[in-house]
Amino acid sequence: MGNEEAVFFSRVLTELTLSFHIIYATIGVGIPLMIMIAQWVGIKKNDEHYILLARRWARGFVITVAVGVVTGTAIGLQLSLLWPNFMELVGHIIALPLFMEVFAFFFEAIFLGIYLYTWDRFEDQRKHLLLLIPVALGASFSAVFITIVNSFMNTPQGFDIVDGQIVNISPVLAMFNPAMPTKVAHVLVTAYMASAFVLAAIGAFRLLKGSNHIYHKKAVFLTMKLGLIFAISTALIGDFAGKFLAEYQPEKLAAAEWHFETEEGAPLVLYGVLDEEEVKHAIRIPYALSILAYSNPFAEVTGLDQFADEDIPPLYIHYLFDAMVTIGMAMIGLSFIYLIGIWRKWTFIETNWFRWLIVLGGPISLIGIEVGWWFTEVGRQPWILRGIMRTHDAATTSGQVDKMLILFACLYLVLGVGSAVVLSRMFKKNTVEQELADRKIEKAGDSFDT
Repeated sequence: MGNEEAVFFSRVLTELTLSFHIIYATIGVGIPLMIMIAQWVGIKKNDEHYILLARRWARGFVITVAVGVVTGTAIGLQLSLLWPNFMELVGHIIALPLFMEVFAFFFEAIFLGIYLYTWDRFEDQRKHLLLLIPVALGASFSAVFITIVNSFMNTPQGFDIVDGQIVNISPVLAMFNPAMPTKVAHVLVTAYMASAFVLAAIGAFRLLKGSNHIYHKKAVFLTMKLGLIFAISTALIGDFAGKFLAEYQPEKLAAAEWHFETEEGAPLVLYGVLDEEEVKHAIRIPYALSILAYSNPFAEVTGLDQFADEDIPPLYIHYLFDAMVTIGMAMIGLSFIYLIGIWRKWTFIETNWFRWLIVLGGPISLIGIEVGWWFTEVGRQPWILRGIMRTHDAATTSGQVDKMLILFACLYLVLGVGSAVVLSRMFKKNTVEQELADRKIEKAGDSFDT
């Protein structure tokens, strides 16, 4: 296998691993907050249904955490095996956030175990709720630290290069790089948003399958409300992300918007197709790109004409950007219509076709997460460490990467199918109605003993 093939298969394997891992990572970051909110609402309203929501979500969450650990370990392994030159150059700089990510995970896992084990050992549910705080914090900070590594790759700092050697290293300064605030905020709120819509999809699916229990209606209402809050937050942070790109990665913004020539009052290009450098069938919003980049409709936006061809990202990232934005806007619209419908008592939100839209919102939200990460990673190309090391210079020269790709693809297939089967059987054998009945019997027994 030649060097170019090794680079190609390394990129494919890394993309496959990240694409598979991001599903479980997103759920792993977002679900703990959903569990905590559901249990808090249940305590506040003295409502057994919300308490049971937290309990059942927590059981399913354990399965996704287990798979996330495996795929997260695979990413760490592949960093060293597939990108040894990158790790040799800056591995000691990014070691700190990678170590802190592991610490955050163990912090989360310890308290999650205690939380699950002590469900029926607290007479006061408020004390039990306190155990969820470190679980939610640990999950979120795992995302924070791993996103810091990605941020560093986009805006590297915290060191100097003298005669090809890294000197004057400051890992803390490297962590707090310019990309960190917007990237961390965006990753967190999108994880919360997608998790909320996935849980809403599950509740709506159970309603479609004939379980017209109020439990599922409460689950859909709570998660759609949370989904709307985090979807709007995502849009607001996306505006800050656009301004970040204009200042620090103008070539990425220009490629995403097919903005070929530097100009003032630049329009925002949505959709369309590219024929060489001619954009056809696109929607152009006048001045919108200048507003996105600089909050000024007449500001000058740097075009691709200012960059060498070898430094321009692949232009298909425009489609990824469009897909990400479209999905975000669609989920805002769907959740907003649902909540207005609840308030105004519109009957169509109880119909099967609208519930199917909510069901579709779950996987569509995860697709939005996927294309968002593809946009982030592909948009940094041709750099693995922007401005310092190109991707083809960082990759291994091993001739075994294609075999690794096949082995890891089989592993991910087994993990994906296995986790889906386990989760399905877990909840089919223990229905909401059965569990609520069991808890009533349990409470009756407690009252009798008393």
